[in-house]
Amino acid sequence: MQAVDAIVIGAGVVGLAVGRALAMAGLETVIVEGESHFGTGPARNSEVIHAGIYYPKGSLKASLCVEGRHELYAYCRARDLPHRQCGKLIFAHTANETGELDKIARSAVDAGVDDLVRLSGAEVSAMEPALKSYEALLSPSTGIVDSHSFMQSLLADAEAHGAIYAADSAVTRISRQKEGWAIHVGGDDEPVVVAPFLVNSAGLTAHEVAGMVEGLDAAFVPPLHYAQGVYFSYSGASPFSRLIYPVPEPGGLGTHLTLDLAGQIRFGPDVEWISGIDYKVDPNRHGKFYAAARRIWPEIDPERLRPGFAGIRPKLSGPGEPAADFVISGEGEHGLFGLVNLFGIESPGLTSALAIGRVVREMLLSDARVAA
Repeated sequence: MQAVDAIVIGAGVVGLAVGRALAMAGLETVIVEGESHFGTGPARNSEVIHAGIYYPKGSLKASLCVEGRHELYAYCRARDLPHRQCGKLIFAHTANETGELDKIARSAVDAGVDDLVRLSGAEVSAMEPALKSYEALLSPSTGIVDSHSFMQSLLADAEAHGAIYAADSAVTRISRQKEGWAIHVGGDDEPVVVAPFLVNSAGLTAHEVAGMVEGLDAAFVPPLHYAQGVYFSYSGASPFSRLIYPVPEPGGLGTHLTLDLAGQIRFGPDVEWISGIDYKVDPNRHGKFYAAARRIWPEIDPERLRPGFAGIRPKLSGPGEPAADFVISGEGEHGLFGLVNLFGIESPGLTSALAIGRVVREMLLSDARVAA
């Protein structure tokens, strides 16, 4: 059994950011991933760099999104990673929806976002002639990033500081040893690595991993709800230069238009509550997507709108419930030294990744200082 300083379970964007932060703090770190490649979950999203405008005042989502957004842009610029600060329009289709814009504007100010601009319908048309709206908010800080390049860079940073990346290593048990937390892989009775620090950043399976932790009271594992979000792609040229969002809907931000770095359009995600992990895309949802897309782009050609891919959000609140915050659960919550569980790290997890990594590092090192 190998002894190290820290183990991170999960090599999504947040797990890699945590592993990087720990390795750069001088901790010998192992990043364990059950799949054959890192980032299999985070790759299924719109790759948006969020400004931080939707989240309740005082929430982790609000603070970490704003902090993470600044850090992410600086990180991409310093490493010349593919990204673009293209901006976003959040539009009210009718006068009845302007109250939602008011709420968003207030929430943005509370979260520390100070660059939103209110636009009339005529001003919107001048910026994006294909969009028909009553009013809108312009978010200049919103952008897009190549999430794969970002994750590759995070892993490279971690490995440059001594981290070890272990793919195809599905954790099946987590036991407590005198040296700390020991992980068992592939059903083996004997653990393969042990460390005083363990971070559960397993994303969609974080609840399952938490259930393996010896001595962790189930009361500290929140309920889990899966929400599938489907994307449809558009095969033609885009008349838009910015991301286009309607006012939010329950469970998500509404079916919106995003651009990739090549300028291609995709619409989504929608919200469908499901009982398990399922990435299938039902082509019969075309009608629903076409109706949502026409609100953004009335002249869209329905024949060019085609099924794309699906992502899944690990939500801590279910249908009809208020949106839950990120949960970063350490010794102060569950009483177990060296253990941090990350639950409900959905959007804006990509934007917040670097900030989450810093918070987890500071939490573990603070606990270690107190214990010493």
